[in-house]
Amino acid sequence: MKAKELKVGHGADPQSEMGPVITPEARARIEGLIQSAIDEGASVLVDGRNVKVTSFENGNFIGPTVIANVSPGMRCYKEEIFGPVLLIMNADTLDQAIKIINANPNGNGTAIFTNSGSAARHFQSHVDVGQIGINVPIPVPLPFFSFTGSRASIQGDLNFYGKMGVQFYTHVKTVTSLWRHEDDVRSMSAQATTSMPTH
Repeated sequence: MKAKELKVGHGADPQSEMGPVITPEARARIEGLIQSAIDEGASVLVDGRNVKVTSFENGNFIGPTVIANVSPGMRCYKEEIFGPVLLIMNADTLDQAIKIINANPNGNGTAIFTNSGSAARHFQSHVDVGQIGINVPIPVPLPFFSFTGSRASIQGDLNFYGKMGVQFYTHVKTVTSLWRHEDDVRSMSAQATTSMPTH
């Protein structure tokens, strides 16, 4: 499994592929959600807890974690983990998968990997999330992308990325006007010109 091969390390190590989480509290929360999955009957295929990085033994490191046999009632599914944890749920049909996605209270993003254009189009049209990847993971919301989460994955009506971020700090003014050329009563010398003024 590829997840087992990812190198966990500190940011100054050029070999690192995955760094620490932000605080000890974040690490403890993620570890608690992994344990809750075990307690509720899921199967941990790759366990990223107890990762130790040389010279950073007390760091907030969590390795890649893969949890299978997850169901919608589990705490690990209901709460956004915000850590390197992949949850695997099973669906028998595309419509069942869409129903699972739309029943989740959060609507950050989702992706589909398929060779079927019609399946991709159906998925795109029917999932209620803000970011959709088709044969690619969902885009990380960088400044030039708007963060378009839906439902519980966004609060308020604006966000700080992309065009919406610029608009948040901008006073938008809409001007509508109608100027008829034949209504200009000024002399031709007073009309606008395209030459650069000299004085």
